[in-house]
Amino acid sequence: MSIAFLQQLIWAEYRAAVVLTIVLPLVVLIWATVRREGAISRLLNLYWKVASLLAVTVLLLAGTEPMAFAVAVAAHLLILGSLWFWEDINYELADLPPWRALPLVTRIWRWSLTVFTAVGAVASVASLNCLNGWQASDVCALWQQPPGGFSQFLGRGLNFLFGAPWTTEGARVAGWFCLVIYAGFFLQWLLVRWPRFGRVAGGF
Repeated sequence: MSIAFLQQLIWAEYRAAVVLTIVLPLVVLIWATVRREGAISRLLNLYWKVASLLAVTVLLLAGTEPMAFAVAVAAHLLILGSLWFWEDINYELADLPPWRALPLVTRIWRWSLTVFTAVGAVASVASLNCLNGWQASDVCALWQQPPGGFSQFLGRGLNFLFGAPWTTEGARVAGWFCLVIYAGFFLQWLLVRWPRFGRVAGGF
């Protein structure tokens, strides 16, 4: 497989990720909030909490941090779990009329993201050799290109608004800072809430 073709695939994966992990869940969340669909709103709120690890991955990749590839694997697996883990939400969603527009769109998005995330997890596992550094293979640098472009765009915006420079090192530091905060909240849920409530989301 040529480097040029891999580059096209990686860019296509990032574009699809924007639609499936940002645009559609945001639309569904707003729609569910307006329609006061409690189960769908709770599912999407929990999804956003978990999926924020993808933003951390992007920051680490923009900062050329090799650990980003391990974080990417964790992000894909946690998103898969967040979509199907909660027993009470699963029961409530199953009881919604399947012909109604909002439950139908939610089901389509849920299954589409499940397939996309599973494929992404396999690709992330395949890229774990990049933990040895960006020189491990030519593919490692390709994964950094879209986040690097986003980081440059963010840097121009920050420089315009605040006159503050945004560097690769800044992206790395911000990524590690966010990862530590994320890990703290995840451990709190894993060690405190899960043993107490199990797979019941409730008002979480």
